[in-house]
Amino acid sequence: MKTEAEFDSLVPAQSFDRRSFLATSLGAGFALATQPVMAQTAITTDQVGLLAGEVRVPVKDGELVAYRAAPGGLEKPPVVLVISEIFGAHEYIRDTCRRLAKLGYFAIAADLFARQGDPRQIASVAEILEKITGKTPDAEVMADLDACVAWATTQGADTGRLAVTGFCWGGRITWLYSAHNPGVKAGVAWYGRLVGTVSPLTPKHPSDLVGQLKAPVLGLYGGLDTGIPLETVEAMEKALQQGSPAARASEIVVYDNAPHAFHADYRPSYRKEDAEDGWRRMLAWFRKNGV
Repeated sequence: MKTEAEFDSLVPAQSFDRRSFLATSLGAGFALATQPVMAQTAITTDQVGLLAGEVRVPVKDGELVAYRAAPGGLEKPPVVLVISEIFGAHEYIRDTCRRLAKLGYFAIAADLFARQGDPRQIASVAEILEKITGKTPDAEVMADLDACVAWATTQGADTGRLAVTGFCWGGRITWLYSAHNPGVKAGVAWYGRLVGTVSPLTPKHPSDLVGQLKAPVLGLYGGLDTGIPLETVEAMEKALQQGSPAARASEIVVYDNAPHAFHADYRPSYRKEDAEDGWRRMLAWFRKNGV
């Protein structure tokens, strides 16, 4: 089976008219490719006291659907962009937004794959990599996240206190967005790939951007992650010390006995102790950097 990196060089084959692009509903539940869900460990966060649900974010070619969770009655809450795995903004990502909202954050997770298709309805990981993530340009993702920040401003959130966090595919994007947007104050990348094939869709990877990082990033990685070799993590640690001021302020934590996706509480890869420690570190990172 092909890996995500092997699809990086695919040329996008758009199947929609950009002038009439409209987002579809996120729906409820977990992505098909993640079934069966580990119900005994999956965390469920209620909406009590929150403003939570789907919203429409204006983008240059139409509207993008996103899940927003914010603390009710709190003026100008800080903003956290939550970026999904390859499975899209399904229930795990929505619950992560609610967890952050319970802590006072305006959390928003956009459907960043909307133009390519719906990964939540595809049961094959290989098919998601080939047809969805493999055809999603980094530049398009950066523009969509910019649109989410602009929209959050119109909703009374404080985008002057802006953070970004993401998981797996979203972990890589966290590094990229922390180099893209000078308004980001802090990034937390959960097991995001650091190197990869250069292509028109993915012209640079996190290891290429240490000189351009505009916000310090906390990288959380698993020592048993078979998809992200430890040598690439170690090389990134060294590169950061030669990068921008934000890069030099960045940190990487490796959980020696954790596999990939150790925060994903709905999957067998979940490691409760490491996930909880990473969550605490993330919140402390936000606070340390003014978010």
